[in-house]
Amino acid sequence: MAASDTQTPQDAADAALMLRIVNQDQAALMELYERFGGQVYGLTLRVLQDPQLAEEATQDTFLKVWHKSEQWDISRGQLSSWLLTIARYAAIDRLRREQRHSSSTGPYLDSLADHASAPAAFGDRRWMDGQLLRQYITTLPQEQALVIELAFFHGMTHSELAEHLQWPLGTVKTRLRSGLQKLRSLWIESQESSTVS
Repeated sequence: MAASDTQTPQDAADAALMLRIVNQDQAALMELYERFGGQVYGLTLRVLQDPQLAEEATQDTFLKVWHKSEQWDISRGQLSSWLLTIARYAAIDRLRREQRHSSSTGPYLDSLADHASAPAAFGDRRWMDGQLLRQYITTLPQEQALVIELAFFHGMTHSELAEHLQWPLGTVKTRLRSGLQKLRSLWIESQESSTVS
């Protein structure tokens, strides 16, 4: 935290506050949160579009500041700029983590993955549903079956699939969507026929 000749009173106050945080003064971290918590939350909310995730990213931001406070250099920019940069990266990290665990195609796909991969006792309903879905996957064109397998049973994101398979991102998304639509039709058909019989 190098000092500068053109330091304003605010810069001096920021430097003093950050020095206290470097020395693990929790009250100083609370002061920093009181000053910048609203801005950090506002930025993370714009990135994440979800209040709970934004709160988590805000918490991640101040935790990173606590552990990396010595990295701030007053000569390279204002404290608020440094803090908001950390917040932006914390929000992006949180967004990537969430995208790995969920899919934009909704709850149906979560239950699909649960049915097909969840450990269940031989012969019970979930086991039978899982076997049925796996059987349906084998009836799909090979490329569609492959992307579904990698996305839902290996947790790969769209970008990871594109890189792994050496396909354009648009191709990955199209094949995944087409395969899931076919699976959904087969699943609905099987559910309707089982209620009729």
